[in-house]
This record gives sequence, C-alpha cells and structure tokens, in this order.
Amino acid sequence: MKIVVTGGAGFIGSNFLLQQIATYDDCQLVNFDALTYAGNLDNLSSIESDPRYSFVRGDVTRPADVAGVLTEDVDAVVHFAAESHVDRSLDQADLFLRTNILGTQVLLDRAREVGLSRFVMVSTDEVYGSLGPTGSFREDTPLAPNSPYSASKASADLLCRAYHHTFGLPVMTTRCSNNYGPFQFPEKLIPLMISNALEDRSLPVYGDGKQVRDWLHVVDHCTAIDAVMRAGEPGEIYNIGGNSERENLQVVGAILDALDKPRSLIEYVTDRPGHDRRYAIDASKIHRELNWQPSVGFEQGIADTIAWYLDNREWLAKVRSGAYREYYEQMYGNR
Repeated sequence: MKIVVTGGAGFIGSNFLLQQIATYDDCQLVNFDALTYAGNLDNLSSIESDPRYSFVRGDVTRPADVAGVLTEDVDAVVHFAAESHVDRSLDQADLFLRTNILGTQVLLDRAREVGLSRFVMVSTDEVYGSLGPTGSFREDTPLAPNSPYSASKASADLLCRAYHHTFGLPVMTTRCSNNYGPFQFPEKLIPLMISNALEDRSLPVYGDGKQVRDWLHVVDHCTAIDAVMRAGEPGEIYNIGGNSERENLQVVGAILDALDKPRSLIEYVTDRPGHDRRYAIDASKIHRELNWQPSVGFEQGIADTIAWYLDNREWLAKVRSGAYREYYEQMYGNR
C-alpha cells in the first residue's frame, strides 16, 4: 500500500509514519512536507534509511508540487498538513486560510485526477465550537468554529464533504480531541509547560485555567487514523477521543508535580479572545464500526510524555532555538 502523508514532519504526522513502519511490512510511505517552523525531519531519523520511507519537500498549496507526489500509483492520502496553533491564527488568519483551505482543495483536485481510492482528512473537534458543562460532540453536532484556525479547518472539512457528494471522491474525515506525546512542538500546552518548568520559567495559564479538554495520546490517535484509512466508509466522519477530560490547570499541576516544581511557577495571564470553554468527544461510532478505542490513560500518557522530553532535551533545545529550521533552509532553500 502506497501512502502519501502530508505534513509528515510535524507532530502527529511523524508519529503516524513511525506507527506505520512499526506495524506494516508492505507499506510504502511518502512524507510530503513544506518544512515550515513546526516541521522537523529529526523526528523521523530512526526510519530515514528504511526503504519503505521517502521524503519529498513540497507545499500543499502548489499544484505542481502536489502533482509531483500524488501520482496514479498512490493508494491513499492522509492529510495532516495544516497550520494548527489557535493563538497564531488570531494574528495570521490569511496563512491559515491559505494552507488549510486552499491546500486541501489542491489535494482534492489532484486526488480526483488520479482516481485516488482513499483520502483521509485529519481534522479537529474545534470545528464544533464550545460545549457547556455537560454533553459531548457527536459526528452530527453542527459546526460552530470560534477561531480563525477552527473556521479554516471546518471550511476544509466542508470541501471534503462537497467533493465526496459531488464527485464521489472517497474522503473520510477524522475529528480528534487534544493530542499530546513525543515530538510535539513547544507552542502547545503540554510541551510548553514541560519546557518552561524544566528551566524554572513561569507557566502562563489563560484566564482561570478551568478550560476543559479531552486529552488523546498521539499513539492512540495514529491507530485510529490507521483504522479509518484501511476500513473506514467513504463519506463518513469519525470522532476520535481519549476519554480523558481534564481542566488545563489540572494538566499543568500534574506536570509540576511530576517534575517536583512549585505551583508558584504558574502565572495567570489574560484569557485568549474567544477561548472555547470545554471540548468533549463521543467516540462511540469509531468504536462500534471500526473496533477502535484508546489504550493510553492520561496518567500513564502524561508520565511517558514528560519522560520523553526529559530524555530528549537536546531535541527540545534545538526546536526552541530554531536550529532545525535554519538547517533545513540551508539544505532545501527558504520556501
């Protein structure tokens, strides 16, 4: 099975590639990534010489780049490539619209041209908006995105729906809860808090810190995407959740406790505009139809994640300093 993975040098994409190599002997994997600030080929150093894996630098918004990698012998596309940080979308909405919407449209058009048999759109629960104190997002929950990031992802999801309905393109959409685990760029909550705590720097917490997220270990997310790619029904949406709702302040506290750092490092900062209060996923459909459920509990997952960052401080330091990006610009040019 030949699979093109867009955004494969990013956090979830690189974990997905590692999962595929570890699980399947007969896979052929093409990592298609623009190597923007959060893309890091060092995440994949353990498989870079594997004959089943190859890397192509390219931009999903450029039709010529996409045509060069998405050829008629490709069996499936798993589309991770996206701008994904909500805070950055508040100041750079145009970048999010270009990558997340136009990039998806370029891929869909090329998929039609080559007669692709499987297209997995990796989306987010943020397209549903915010929940009150009870209830969970279902696949039929109306879309109500509240940030430029989530609006761009919802738009891409609707493009996928339209291409399936109008052209019969075999698109499946996944919507996951908050991921965490190895190789996550330290702009996101968990790696940022770990990194700052290790340096005894303040840990910025938005508002009162009581925003609730359902935490999903990236390993579980990757096995769910694999199940959808191989056995999902075209045209369907699959929610993926970790059954691990936690307040942000609880997560930060768990990190400080594990690192034996004082709670006085917490710094409450002005809340983000439009900050969603609560997300929760009903993942019963993917469990019922594809026999998937999460296997990593939050307590074990956060302990393993902290241990990974402790064991990979050099990776973390290089990512924070931008050293990898400088290297890739020298090697491939600044695109």
